Amino acid sequence: MSERPETRLARWPSISLVVCLASAAVLDYGAWLVVEQSPHPISVWVAISALAAVGAAAWVAIYPFSTDAQNVTKLDELDKLQSAAGQIQNLEKVATQITIATAQWQNVQEHNAKAIESAKQVSEEMSQEALRFADFMQKANDSEKATLRLEVEKLKRAETDWLQVLVRVLDHVYALQRAAKHSGQQTLIEQLAHFQNACRDAARRIGLVAFAPAAGDGFEPGQHQTADGRKDIPDDARVFETVATGYTFQGQMLRPALVLIDAPKAPLPVQPTAVAAPPAAGSAELPLT
Repeated sequence: MSERPETRLARWPSISLVVCLASAAVLDYGAWLVVEQSPHPISVWVAISALAAVGAAAWVAIYPFSTDAQNVTKLDELDKLQSAAGQIQNLEKVATQITIATAQWQNVQEHNAKAIESAKQVSEEMSQEALRFADFMQKANDSEKATLRLEVEKLKRAETDWLQVLVRVLDHVYALQRAAKHSGQQTLIEQLAHFQNACRDAARRIGLVAFAPAAGDGFEPGQHQTADGRKDIPDDARVFETVATGYTFQGQMLRPALVLIDAPKAPLPVQPTAVAAPPAAGSAELPLT
């Protein structure tokens, strides 16, 4: 804003103000002189001329003040216009800043939208990858279980096979030892008894234990079975002779002992019987096969 010029009459008077005041004084003096020199009573034209001169003097006298007042008014209006123009410029600056801020906000919104879309895509990809990984782990787990189940079945079959072989071997050894007893040869009986004890001790190390009731022991249905298949067994029945030994495998009953509770009419041959697979811990006893 430009500086406001000095316009008040109280400040140093200018040449034009002095000239105006001198002209007003001359006009007033001229009007007085006309009235003074004219014959009295003065005529209408003289009065009109004097009044015109006085009016002209008054106008010349107040002209500087009127001009100064107009200038002040114009300057005030100019100040107001300049202030309004400055405010308009400030408003334009604010509008420009608002426009820039709006553009920046739109850019931020676009970036946020892109970031949200990228996050959604990443989340979907992670979900799909998690599903694929879970499916892969499930398939791997199922395959591992199937492989382990197959290996366990193979081990069980192998265990059953070698357990049956071992039971047959022990049955044959017991048959030899029983035949030696019937032969009455003491030396042969002792040798086969030592051999049978050695075989049973070796089998005991893997959990297979052979047992045979002695003659005169009471008949126990859970551990003994008659060789002739009798069902009507009295409660006070006694074992007369053991035909085949019974077996337990790792604490579970594998096969009951085959016994005679009466004297046989003819000697019974010892025939080794097959044995079923060993029961699991806590399972029921397996039947003979």
